[in-house]
Amino acid sequence: MNPSKHKMSVLSQICKLIPGNLVPKLAREYGVSGRSRSFSPWSHVTALMYSQLSHAISLNDVCDALKNHAGALASLREAVPPSRNGLSHANRERNADMAEALFWAMLAHLQSTHPNFGLGREYCGLPRRFKRAINVVDSSTIQLFANCLDWAKHRRRKAAAKMHLRLNLQSFLPRCIIVKAADTHDSTEAAELCAGIQPGEIVIFDKAYVDFQHLFALHCRGVFWVTRAKDNMIYEVVGQQTVPHGNILRDERIRMLASKTAEAYPEELRRVEAKVKVDGKDKIMVFITNNFDWSPNSIAELYKARWSIEVFFKEIKQTLQIADFLGYNENAVRWQIWTALLVYLLLRFIAQQSKWKHSFTRLFTMLRGVLWSALDMFSVLKCYGTARGTRMRASPEQSYLPGMAPV
Repeated sequence: MNPSKHKMSVLSQICKLIPGNLVPKLAREYGVSGRSRSFSPWSHVTALMYSQLSHAISLNDVCDALKNHAGALASLREAVPPSRNGLSHANRERNADMAEALFWAMLAHLQSTHPNFGLGREYCGLPRRFKRAINVVDSSTIQLFANCLDWAKHRRRKAAAKMHLRLNLQSFLPRCIIVKAADTHDSTEAAELCAGIQPGEIVIFDKAYVDFQHLFALHCRGVFWVTRAKDNMIYEVVGQQTVPHGNILRDERIRMLASKTAEAYPEELRRVEAKVKVDGKDKIMVFITNNFDWSPNSIAELYKARWSIEVFFKEIKQTLQIADFLGYNENAVRWQIWTALLVYLLLRFIAQQSKWKHSFTRLFTMLRGVLWSALDMFSVLKCYGTARGTRMRASPEQSYLPGMAPV
């Protein structure tokens, strides 16, 4: 089975998933149009999307490839190839808030035009008995290879950006993302990350995000949360919630004793101490939550589902291009990260429309290999795993060339 032909290249088909009026509208809204001359905002977005889809490692890599395919690029809403200095200047000077707005606008567009977008990709380790929305909050550090970036100074000789994320486990799509320098503690971003969570929903996060004032605010909003207890937490046991059994060592109701934490969280908490499997070995973990109805095993399973966010970070950081940056100032880094998220979103949409059942990495590599080919991208994906070519046999008498067989 061979892929069917198409009048546009695969790159054009991917880019045209973005509505034609969206990028110009956002460019005017964020003041980018006034700073653009020959290199339009749409050409800028296209160039950065190509850099992600092709794994380009430098400005010259992007510019030379687009210049060599200038004709095919022009058919994509009159996009033009950039010069090296032009692309560098655009990444440095054009407002990166536009790239962030473009991601959220595309997510809203795809979910409004295709209400089922995201369904069917839920995390395999998600506890099935929970029907309400489950959110996971975590962060991932993105190392930068320059040690002189004042905006992203992380340690004495290192620089890094950090992506704070709230992921919906049912759809495996982001609901809140913060990209900034890695110079603040995770707990300072907790309130902003959880601002959109609705009453009755569940949020899970690591102990790095524990802020008792924020936890109590979630409790007052009717949001259920699960996290790990800090080792230095000072508390008193008020009573036993359930009788320990199996891997559950303790299930207690507690109250905070330290003056600041007791003032920040004046009500009772639930503390569950459980033995869980980590890399095939038993490890004792302590969880705290504001829910007193779930079984203690459900609490441990909910926290275990938090690891699903690492799958998302792996797909973004290892499959897409967030290892080699085209610029190292804050604006350029933000443009590249938000474009990577945009490409991830579009590829997830393509995967759902094509009923792709394999890995995200394999989807990416199949499309990357035919970016400039005039093939239907959905038919390309249908060819995955199809055996083609000459059938071979192992019998010696058939291993000779025609006319060369022994008499």
